[in-house]
Amino acid sequence: MSTARFSRFGFILAAVGSAVGLGNIWKFPYVTGEYGGGAFVLVYLLTALFIGVFILIAELLIGKLGQSDAVSMFENLAVKKKNIWKYAGFIAIVPLIILSYYSVVIGWIFHYIAISFQSLPSTVEESKNIFMSLLTSDLQTQLMYHTVVFVLVTSIILKGIKDGIEKINKILMPLLALILTILFVYSISVDSFSKAASFMFNADFTKLSSEAVIVAIGQAFYTLSLGMGIIITYAASLPKKVNIVKSSLLIAVIDTLVALVAGLIIFTLLFDKGAESTKGAGLVFISLPSVFYEFGSIGSTLAILFFVAIAFAGITSAISMLEPMVSYFVNRFNYSRVKAALICSIFFYVLGIAALLSNITDYSPMLMVGDKNLFDWLDFVSSTILVPLGGILVVVFVGHFMDKEKINAELIPLLGTAFTKIWFFMVRYIIPMALIIVILNETGLFKF
Repeated sequence: MSTARFSRFGFILAAVGSAVGLGNIWKFPYVTGEYGGGAFVLVYLLTALFIGVFILIAELLIGKLGQSDAVSMFENLAVKKKNIWKYAGFIAIVPLIILSYYSVVIGWIFHYIAISFQSLPSTVEESKNIFMSLLTSDLQTQLMYHTVVFVLVTSIILKGIKDGIEKINKILMPLLALILTILFVYSISVDSFSKAASFMFNADFTKLSSEAVIVAIGQAFYTLSLGMGIIITYAASLPKKVNIVKSSLLIAVIDTLVALVAGLIIFTLLFDKGAESTKGAGLVFISLPSVFYEFGSIGSTLAILFFVAIAFAGITSAISMLEPMVSYFVNRFNYSRVKAALICSIFFYVLGIAALLSNITDYSPMLMVGDKNLFDWLDFVSSTILVPLGGILVVVFVGHFMDKEKINAELIPLLGTAFTKIWFFMVRYIIPMALIIVILNETGLFKF
């Protein structure tokens, strides 16, 4: 393992930078809108605390005790079935797959920063036409920005833990916080802010279905970057005396706070102009640009700040997605960091090109399987199946296959004996079942 380590502050920023991504600023608001507002938010907050934090502690334990790459740590820490558990570490390839299409989306965000400096669409229809043109026919623009993301992320990873990941997070995360603060302060001055706050925090449990509870569990899990080997890999470079329980709580609180602030900002702007919170790309790239236009002269400034904030969140998450496999090649095969980074970066870059081509009208038929193109399949399989499956592997491994005495030695001084037993019970039984239910519901194999 590299001797380079995060500072405690640097680790928190890197972990938060990994967690705070497009899921906070774009997915959280639209699923909140779709599943009834305040009641959904309450369930999300509870699951982020009782499921998210518990898994965070489990992942930090693996990293702190394993001190290697994600693949090797499972093998080295297993007290039985070592030959089987070494394969669990390959959850580290999942974020690399996600990064292939995530990079394309960050490229779209860069494009919209440029649009915000020029001329915002004046209607939803015009906004839709601009986005669909980019998505289905503008190969050159998408390829250019995808390449920019590839170069940017690779150059940061090449610099390593201290000079690359930690340094960029110390720059981008405070800037992200500043921009969100500016947008939040502005949104408070808008008449619809009270309506947005009421929608998000007044819990109407008549609107809360069993499916909404399951979606809230999944959202809390996804938004913390769990089940992908990212936190495990970062934790291997933790300062030795870091309190992993406090760190887990701090990461979860900051990540959740960003999601709530982003939700308040977005709903305030949407409600003020009578717009709707649509799914996925439609919210950020279709609904909001035309809403920003309706705010008049300040609209372009709001748009620039908003898209820059998402770009910062996207870049810090993208860096974290690349690191687990880079760490694996460096530690397992003794590759130089340059060689490992280039192998991983070229992989996500080439797969990303295929993903963006699958949205282009002329190439889409060749990259279509069933009812989904390659871009949609990558998103569906990774986020719906592989990521929660990675979470299940983590908690089953920690709960049943790691040395219990070592775990107790780490946790009892921090949690006490009673809370450590509760944590073990949750990790062994409750959380695996919750994540299995999420997979079954999201894949449509069984609707609850």
